[in-house]
Amino acid sequence: MNMAAKLVTYLMCKDARKQAEFYKDALGGKIHAVKTFGEIPGTPEEAREKVMHMVLTVAGENTLFLSDSFMPAEGSRNMSLSLTFDDEAEARKAFDRLSEGGKVQYPFEQQPWGAYYGEVVDPFGVTWQIVK
Repeated sequence: MNMAAKLVTYLMCKDARKQAEFYKDALGGKIHAVKTFGEIPGTPEEAREKVMHMVLTVAGENTLFLSDSFMPAEGSRNMSLSLTFDDEAEARKAFDRLSEGGKVQYPFEQQPWGAYYGEVVDPFGVTWQIVK
């Protein structure tokens, strides 16, 4: 079977704008599009500025979609985002920036299998695995 497919991470957020700015600063990136719930007719006033859909690229051409959630948006251990770098210094910089205000699960160090690896839960509850 030959299917054309692309997997994109979609993050449900307490504050998509704040979270996107954090990732943009931590990993380098650009916000490409923001659609609000206010663009849908009949949206209640208190929800009009909430983000319905945001497109963000980080660390090169990696795409993230974000949306404000109307239910509690909390982290989960059943999924991690893994980001692999070609350069150790860039990987370490991304790890350190994602760690700001978050929690280091595993320090970024050389592992017995030869790669550098670290795991951090960012301030928004998203688990990142950083690899070089």
